[in-house]
Amino acid sequence: MQHLYGMNETDKRKLRFLYRQAGISARHSCIADYSKPMHEWKFYPQSENVEPFPTLEQRMDWFQKFAPPLSVHAIRKCLDHKVKEEEITHLITVSCTGLSAPGLDLQVMELMDLPKDIFRTSVNFMGCYAAIHALKLADFICRATPDAKVLIVCTELCTLHLQKEPTQDNLASGLLFSDGSAAVLMTGDQHQAKGIRLNSFYSEVVTKGKKDMAWELSSTGFQMTLSGYVPDLIEEDIAHLVDKALAQQGIDRGSITNWCIHPGGRKILEAIQKSLGIEKNALGSSYQVLDQCGNMSSATILFVLKEMLPSIQQNENSRIFGVAFGPGLTMETFIAQA
Repeated sequence: MQHLYGMNETDKRKLRFLYRQAGISARHSCIADYSKPMHEWKFYPQSENVEPFPTLEQRMDWFQKFAPPLSVHAIRKCLDHKVKEEEITHLITVSCTGLSAPGLDLQVMELMDLPKDIFRTSVNFMGCYAAIHALKLADFICRATPDAKVLIVCTELCTLHLQKEPTQDNLASGLLFSDGSAAVLMTGDQHQAKGIRLNSFYSEVVTKGKKDMAWELSSTGFQMTLSGYVPDLIEEDIAHLVDKALAQQGIDRGSITNWCIHPGGRKILEAIQKSLGIEKNALGSSYQVLDQCGNMSSATILFVLKEMLPSIQQNENSRIFGVAFGPGLTMETFIAQA
């Protein structure tokens, strides 16, 4: 970022300060350039002004190269002999960082040699809350078709979309976002494999925040709008949202043993702690994923859920509340139990 934006020493110090305050120790990317000297770059031009800057077409070419094998790797780690690949009846792919037709769903199907008549659908361009939307779709399918085995894979290559203009939005997204993939297998209640049960979903849109978080296409890649006002919006509205979601199940905050919160950034997690009146250690899994992986858009909430699974499975009375945020400003939630 220092090289890309041609920063002077004062700006470099400011950027280093922002990185230290982000609560992120490590992030991952499909672009090796970020950790290599200029003469070894493969994605970005080996020039001082980084020109010609990668086009949208180049970025999508890289998505086509890296997203399918990364998705299959995540899927196979998820399945882990619980079901055979040929038993999968439904496939849901999720991404807001790459778009094409044929798309990721068909690429995964081909790489894994899944049945050609498999039911498939894609959740595209919904942002960080899209994994919960996919869980909701899978829940509908499993309730309607009890023997269904629904596979969800969320694959986001956010670092493909680093932008050259040093705006506040570009600095914020370049600071927070990273690449990752996560997969989930959902079945009907009769399946013998150990897991968690999804009980309910609830979603609301805070329309006053629709200009504060957005994700749009441009000729140089996808561009993020991420206002510094987003944590304030979440702090203002999250408690009301949580209480309405819990009321649907006839429970209150005291019955929640595990908080599965999308770590959109350190300030967002702190805003949620303050609004809900919970301690930092209650969001330990969220902080851990943020620290080790950054914000991977839709995949992130599933990383958090995986991080807390061991403690959930040790307690038969575990009840999980999950929430993620995205453009709109949309807040999507789920309630689950061991």
